[in-house]
Amino acid sequence: MSDSNSPIGEPVEEPTAADDVVGNVEDSLAEAEAAGQAAVSDSSAELSEDLYGPIEPDSLDDLPRASETATTAYEAPVYDPAAETVVVTPSEPVVVPPAAVAPPVAQPIFVQAPEAPRPKGNRGAAGAIGLLAALAFGALYLAARLGFGAITGDVTGENAGSKALEAVGTWELWIPVVVFFIAFWLLGAIINRGRWGHWVVFGLLVGIAAYGGHILGQLFQAPFWMLTARQGADLVDAQLLAPLAIAAFVIGRELTIWFGAWVAARGKRVTELNLEAQREYERTLEAGPQLVRS
Repeated sequence: MSDSNSPIGEPVEEPTAADDVVGNVEDSLAEAEAAGQAAVSDSSAELSEDLYGPIEPDSLDDLPRASETATTAYEAPVYDPAAETVVVTPSEPVVVPPAAVAPPVAQPIFVQAPEAPRPKGNRGAAGAIGLLAALAFGALYLAARLGFGAITGDVTGENAGSKALEAVGTWELWIPVVVFFIAFWLLGAIINRGRWGHWVVFGLLVGIAAYGGHILGQLFQAPFWMLTARQGADLVDAQLLAPLAIAAFVIGRELTIWFGAWVAARGKRVTELNLEAQREYERTLEAGPQLVRS
């Protein structure tokens, strides 16, 4: 068949069967693509309608674009080292870190401070030595009484023993002895560790006490509770310058000096011991606490 519009003398190409097949394939592909796009559009419309409800054409402009939605919804993950989980496979060696061992806590050691030494006194020794001095005073006082009795003729060789035994059981012998002991011990308590010079000076007071003890012994021997005031005064006046009263004063004074020397010597020794104890205490404090291991 020839085309009436084609120029005369030019060959006219007739459609072949191959061209028809290619054309049919292209048409089929175009139809399939159109059908796929329609299906995708319908699926998107149904999905949007299920999620957001029916979409009006006018509200399509209000929907966020895909690029904006993706930008808004996406957030960069934050790396948290504490939340990281490390999975150790069996092929890897498991290393267990050693447990932290707390260092031993030093226990405080309480050391009791040494007590300061208490100074030793000499009053007890003065009392003990005073007892010996009192016994000596009693013996000398009795001897003086017998001696003065021998001078007056009241005591002879035959009755000396009986007179001595008689005097031992009387107030006029023991009252001066007791008064002398009390005076000696009080002086020793006052002087304490004092020097011997204190006994020499203040021994006069013990002699005066012994003198008063003699007069007091005579009053007890009377006895004074059976005497009137006048008789008591006459008795005291008669004994003020009695030879035995003077003897009591002298004996008491001398015994205090010599027995006081004994007390003073011991007091000096006690003073040295106190000084040594104080030095040892100071050396202990300077050395500080010592840890002794058994």
